Amino acid sequence: MASPDLSVVFPVYNEEENIPILLDEIAKALDKSPWSYEVVAVDDGSTDCSLEVLQESKAKHPGLRVLTFTKNSGQTAALDAAWRAARGTYVVSLDADLQNDPADIPAMMRKIEESAADMVIGVRVNRHDTWSRKMQSKIGNGVRNWITNDHITDTGCSLKLIKREAIDRVRLHTGMHRFLPTLVRMQGYKVVEMPVNHRARQFGVSKYGAMNRAFRGLADCMAVRWMSKRVLRYEVREE
Repeated sequence: MASPDLSVVFPVYNEEENIPILLDEIAKALDKSPWSYEVVAVDDGSTDCSLEVLQESKAKHPGLRVLTFTKNSGQTAALDAAWRAARGTYVVSLDADLQNDPADIPAMMRKIEESAADMVIGVRVNRHDTWSRKMQSKIGNGVRNWITNDHITDTGCSLKLIKREAIDRVRLHTGMHRFLPTLVRMQGYKVVEMPVNHRARQFGVSKYGAMNRAFRGLADCMAVRWMSKRVLRYEVREE
């Protein structure tokens, strides 16, 4: 099968109500675009009917590929599996909860092409989250940037577009998907940002705990700082 221009990937954990809407929105955003695309969904051991909904959705969305875990393995594992399975020249990730807007994807594709970048990170504007969640995010972004010596505005935004060749250079560990822009930069790639839409959740609640992310994130920050200090940097030429 010919490789598409774009792979749209997302992890799924108990999002049965959101899946049909998300797939329809992706189709609406990309069916008439100049880019061929596929969709890769990874069911992260859901205990509701998410997997069944995904399987049934293949009839309506023939470009949909479904991967499944035998047990819940976490957001990083699901994203990593999706990224490794993606066949597109570019890969865009988003959440399955409808808070990211697929309508932003064409603009991100134009941004990465026009800026000659290797990765585009979404920056959520007018966030539809609770005050405490927005404050946790603001503090978390500041701490991460301070420790890792980076300047990413919104590391928590799942809407990210990246060249597949760049993601192929990065190996993730649990929780490290939040540091993907920094890890990509460490490999010498160009990372840019752009504002994206953010929407209120329609169904269910967040499946990945904020407190767990906070404690684990601090340890991950130190790991990324350690790696950044020891990354190989050299220029070589052949005479």
